[in-house]
Amino acid sequence: MAFEETILVVDDDAVSRHVLCQTLSDAGLNNVACDSGNEALAYLADHVPQVVLLDLVMPAPDGYAILQHIRQTPRLAEVPVVVLTALESDEEIERVFASGADDYVHKPFRAAELIARLRGQMRVREYVERISQRERHQQTVLELTQKLASTLDIRDILFTVVQRVAQVAHVDRCSIVLFAESGDLGYVLATSDDEQLRDLPIDLGKYPEIREVFRTGRALVIRDAARHPLFEVVRQREAAPGFNSLALLPILHDHGPMGVLFLRSKGRAAFHAYDLSLVTTVANAMAIALRNARILQSLRAETEKITTARQEAERRVQLFRRYADFFESAADGMIVIDRTGQILFANPRAREIIGYTETELTALRITGLVTPEGRERGERMLRGFSDGIYPRGVDIVISHKSTEPITINVSFSSVLHEDDAVLCTFRDVTQERQTAIELKQTKEFLERVIDSSVDGIVSANLKGTVLLFNRAAARIFGYAPSDVVGKMRVERLYPQGVARDIMRRIRDPEVSGYGRLEDYRVDMLGAGGEQIPVTLSASLVLDNGRPIGSVGIFTDIRERLRMQERLERAQEELRGRERMAIVAELAGAAAHELNQPLTSVIGYAELLRRKLEEEPQLSSAAAVIIRESERMAEIVRKVGKITKYETKSYVGGAKILDLEKASGTDPGAKDV
Repeated sequence: MAFEETILVVDDDAVSRHVLCQTLSDAGLNNVACDSGNEALAYLADHVPQVVLLDLVMPAPDGYAILQHIRQTPRLAEVPVVVLTALESDEEIERVFASGADDYVHKPFRAAELIARLRGQMRVREYVERISQRERHQQTVLELTQKLASTLDIRDILFTVVQRVAQVAHVDRCSIVLFAESGDLGYVLATSDDEQLRDLPIDLGKYPEIREVFRTGRALVIRDAARHPLFEVVRQREAAPGFNSLALLPILHDHGPMGVLFLRSKGRAAFHAYDLSLVTTVANAMAIALRNARILQSLRAETEKITTARQEAERRVQLFRRYADFFESAADGMIVIDRTGQILFANPRAREIIGYTETELTALRITGLVTPEGRERGERMLRGFSDGIYPRGVDIVISHKSTEPITINVSFSSVLHEDDAVLCTFRDVTQERQTAIELKQTKEFLERVIDSSVDGIVSANLKGTVLLFNRAAARIFGYAPSDVVGKMRVERLYPQGVARDIMRRIRDPEVSGYGRLEDYRVDMLGAGGEQIPVTLSASLVLDNGRPIGSVGIFTDIRERLRMQERLERAQEELRGRERMAIVAELAGAAAHELNQPLTSVIGYAELLRRKLEEEPQLSSAAAVIIRESERMAEIVRKVGKITKYETKSYVGGAKILDLEKASGTDPGAKDV
């Protein structure tokens, strides 16, 4: 089932699922969400997602059941799974990875960390897929070259060859075309889309691209035939060619091209350099096979001469029997050849490494052991012997009789001058070279992972010299990695005395266990001398239990602190507003308490004034009481306005605060 560039999100919590999908969409990542384990299983039955983002805690089937299903299903087994968990115990984390998870993100998650981890898993999978595809292609090419090299009647395998090449190069048609001696006529020996087509003569005048390769002897790649100037004459004479992209790889003979391996695609083909190099290898092997087929008759005619030469070689081998004891006991493989490369003798270790018997070896030239790709180099080495050039410590890939090709490290020396022979001493370094390649790839991968981390990572040796300084560290501290690695001591990143205190804490088993320090809050120093608040997790780097350095992971918390500061200011402002509200409530309560007494005072004062109208002095005093009470009522009204409570009219036109109506506790109250 086809690989899909989609991230499957499995989470039964709607809010969490929405946040996850929004985060992925904002990062430009295609995603599909499932709200239950059963829905996820149904989706996985028909799809192969790029990555699965899986919540563990769900109703059955839970995340562990989904994870087990993925790992037990062959077509899903390689899909990376990143789990989401709020669990923090070591036992739970150990269970997550033991169940087959590739990574986990702790809830609540940080968007940057989640995206970084998902992209890391996608890069790993793409890398593995690319390596797997290359291995398959290389295996195909190896099989084809072995078949071509091991047969003299190659007609039976030509159709298989062009079919497999078409698959490797991702083209619609692959053909083998041989040139006639005149260069005006060609013969199609085989084509990938017609098994019955053989020995079809074609006029090369209608194929300017083939004539160009015949003329130059070099490969030709045309990605847009409709516009290429080489086809201008053809376009004027007839309809446009049916194929849009072409690649022609010459099948080279000693004196020039003898034909082409012709690749054609109806669409726009990429024709990557790697694919073309594989096809070129097949073309070279085919050249050897075709040449062998052509000279088969002459080889048979020379059988007697070869027999005589072999007898001479056997005679010369006897000359080396005096060195037999030395050869037999040598731990390295040893082969003696003459100046033409004919193998004269091979010790037991050589036969063990290569997998041939002594009889089989003495029937070969040394270049016959080399893979087709390296034979031209082997011939150059042989020619160099006549000039006194004897390479030492050279890696050569040779064909093992019964296994895959192996890599040997060879040293040549002319130690048998009287017999005009060359001694080849070698050992099998296949595993060493493969291990070196894998270590290099692993190192490069880890460097990319470290460099893509959102946290600063700094490592130093025991002397304090910085050995690792990733891009996040450069962003946090303001230094360029090239100015730090190998040139700066890690103490410069800390305020005075802090680095020593950090190392003491790392080594103190009572702090957090010997050799590590986790989530420690500390202020660092930037390139401009400014203080940078971070949380630090650090540990010693151990080799066989002995510390050889230290590594620290720094999380920049400046933004977090700024958010906390803004939150505290907001809280303080809220508290101030709450105090103002309390004052307003007190003012409203006071207005309420003054409401009834003022009403009574104004009412009774008015009655007195009316009763004492005939007594001016007393009437004037009552008027003063009414006037001052109304002034007090105006003050109460203003308090009500400030506190935004409603008021009602009282005697004398004053507005008194009506708390009952404002609070809705006495909707039926009457004016006094």
